[in-house]
Amino acid sequence: MQFQQLQYFVAVAETRHFTRAADLVHVAQPSLSQQIKALERELGADLFRRARGNITLTDAGEALLPLARRILADADTARQEVQELAQLRQGRVRLGATPSVCTGLLPDVLRAFHDRYPGIRLLIEEGGSHDLVRELARGALDLALVVLPLPTPSPALTTVELLREDLVVVSSPDAARPGRGSRTVRVADLEGERMVMFRHGYDLRELTVAACRAEGFEPDFAVEGGEMDAVLGFVRAGLGVAVVPRMVAARSGRGLRVTPLARPGLHRTIALAHRSDVAPTRAARELQRMLLER
Repeated sequence: MQFQQLQYFVAVAETRHFTRAADLVHVAQPSLSQQIKALERELGADLFRRARGNITLTDAGEALLPLARRILADADTARQEVQELAQLRQGRVRLGATPSVCTGLLPDVLRAFHDRYPGIRLLIEEGGSHDLVRELARGALDLALVVLPLPTPSPALTTVELLREDLVVVSSPDAARPGRGSRTVRVADLEGERMVMFRHGYDLRELTVAACRAEGFEPDFAVEGGEMDAVLGFVRAGLGVAVVPRMVAARSGRGLRVTPLARPGLHRTIALAHRSDVAPTRAARELQRMLLER
């Protein structure tokens, strides 16, 4: 009994027609008929009652059909499992993330993933949440780490909350401590402080500006338009203060004073997003698992 013969048998059983079955499995009708006859000889029983325009299953055919379907399904499962294992030896994962997440969260997780799956190429795209959502929607990314709430909620995306992170104020140790020297600083205390601000489209920019406006003032920018590394460098140089994630501040090394925000403070929620209508590859699912379990 050959696997191909079972495929042909199931096709005829489901279509009740040899020619349509041949089209379904992409084989010439005479070849399909020959293989069905060979299967019947192997089993020692007719599987079909053949009458012009009327093909029905015999008792033997009825008995074989669920078994054949199960064998084909098991073979398909085996094929998928092997292919997925192969995906963990070679391939790629396209991950989008906001720049601050790239700086704070990703290095340790990506190092662990690369150590476990050295054959998987990691393609990282930095951008704001709005840009990353658009790239996910058009299939240019497998996964993305975005800030919630999404700028434009999409029913085509699935999001899983990853972490809720405090924001802190960073300043140069050589400058006066923000908030009149207090151990903590309120958002209202940033009024009159010269600030180093991220470029437009940066989630942190929008969050910080909105928080300042909620306290009744417009932030005073000493420098604006930078990415994360540039903003931290400008703060170290004493050009102003900046509001950044605690994780980024902790990894940024010397040259920065970190001042927590007084309660209720400012926070952001990071989520892992992927398309709802496309199943992630095995490699992408493994990276997703490691991010969620970090």
